[in-house]
Amino acid sequence: MLDFQTSSLLKMIENKQWSKLREELSGWPVADIGEFLFELDKADQVIVFRLLPRKISSEVFTYLKKEQRNALLAALSDEETRSLLHNLEPDDRTNLFEELPGRVTQKLLNFLSPQELEKTRELMGYPEESIGRIMTPNYVAVRPGWSIRQGLEQVRAKGKEDSETLNVIYVTDSNWKLLDALELQRFIFNPPENTIEEIMDNTFVSLSAFEDREEAVFTMSKYDMSALPVVDSEGVLLGVVTFDDVMDVAEEEATEDFHKGAAVTPLKNSYYETGVKELYKKRIGWLIGLVFVNLVSLEIMAAYQEILASTIALTFFIPLLIGSGGNAGAQSATLMVRALGTGDIEPHQWLMTLLKELSVGAGLGLTMGVAAAALGIIRGGTDIAIIVCISMVTIIIVANIIGVMMPFILTRMNLDPAVASNPLITSITDATGLSIYLAISTWILHLLH
Repeated sequence: MLDFQTSSLLKMIENKQWSKLREELSGWPVADIGEFLFELDKADQVIVFRLLPRKISSEVFTYLKKEQRNALLAALSDEETRSLLHNLEPDDRTNLFEELPGRVTQKLLNFLSPQELEKTRELMGYPEESIGRIMTPNYVAVRPGWSIRQGLEQVRAKGKEDSETLNVIYVTDSNWKLLDALELQRFIFNPPENTIEEIMDNTFVSLSAFEDREEAVFTMSKYDMSALPVVDSEGVLLGVVTFDDVMDVAEEEATEDFHKGAAVTPLKNSYYETGVKELYKKRIGWLIGLVFVNLVSLEIMAAYQEILASTIALTFFIPLLIGSGGNAGAQSATLMVRALGTGDIEPHQWLMTLLKELSVGAGLGLTMGVAAAALGIIRGGTDIAIIVCISMVTIIIVANIIGVMMPFILTRMNLDPAVASNPLITSITDATGLSIYLAISTWILHLLH
C-alpha cells in the first residue's frame, strides 16, 4: 500500500469525511483494506469497519489478525455481529469459532439462523486439522438426467448465492452421492438440449472429510485443480475445498515444519500475536532436551581425555569435524523432511534413498577430507593429517546416514518427520562424530607409535 494513499485516508478519518472514506475504500482490494485497518488504533478500526459495505466487511474480517477480530466482535452491536456472521463463508466462520473461547463461541452461535447453525456445527464436528474443518458446504449440484439447459439454469439460480466456486459443477444422484465433477466449460460448449449424463466421464477425484488437510494440498497440487469435492464414507457429497483454503493450509503447514525444523514447538498463532511467556514455553523444552543429548559429547571427551592430553593438536580439529558432520546431517535431514512432506519420495523408498545419500556422502566426505588433511599438515603434521582426513570422510558419511534415516524412522513411528530438527540432528551427529574422531585417533596413533 502506498504511503500517500494511507495518508489521504487518515486525513479523511481526522476530518470525519465518512462518506468519502466509504467510497474510497469500496474500490480497494480486500487485502489492502485489512492492512489499512491493522495500522489504525482500536477505536478507528471499529468506525472504519462499520463504514464498509456488508459484503466487503465480511471479506475484510477474514484477513484480520485474531486480536483485531476479538476487538471488533466486542465493539459491534448484536445486530452488527449477526449480520457479519451471516455474511461469512461457513468455513471462515468455523475457523473464527475455533480461535475463540468456548463461551464467546457459544454466544456467537446463538446469532446464527437454524440453517447456518446446522452447517457450522456440522463443520466443527470433524477432527482438528481434517479436511472437514476447511471445506465449505456451498456448491452447485445437478442431476445426470437433466438437460444441459436445466443445469445452466441451476447454476444461475444457485451459484451466486450458494457456491464459492463455479469452475466445477457436481453431478449427484437423488441421494446426493457424487457421480461426477464437470468443468463449467463442458456445459457451455455442448448443445443445451443434450443431457448432463451425455457429457459425464466419471473420472473425478474426491477426498474424505476425515482425511488430514495436508492431503488436500497434495491432491490439489498433483491434479492441478482449483476445487476438490469432499465426500463421506458412502460417497455422499458434503462440500468442497477451494484453492484459497488449500493455500492457507499450505502456508500453515510450511510454517509448522519450519518451527519443528528449528526445534520449536509450533505456535498456535502468529509470532506477532504470541506473548513472551508462550514463546518461552514453546522453546525451553527442546533446549533442555538437547542439553542432555549434548552431555553425551562431554562423556565421550572424558573417556578419551588421555589421548587428548598427550596429543594437544587433536583438540584443534574437534570444532571443524563435528561442525562439518552436523552441517552435512542437517542438510540431508532437511532434504528428506521436505521430500517426504511433498510426496516426492515415499516411506517404502528408504533403501534407494539411503544408497543415493551414501554415494553423495562419500563424495562430500572425500572432498572435505582432502581439505581437512591440508589443514592437518599445517597444524599437526602428517600423522594428524591422516587422522583428520579419515575422520572427516567417515563422519560425513555417517552424518549423512543419520540425516537420511531419522525422518524415515519417525515416519514409520507415525510421527511428523519434521521433528528431525536441525538442532536434534546436529546434537546427535556431534556426539557420533566426536566418538568416531577420537576412536580413529586412538587407533592410528597406536599403529604409528
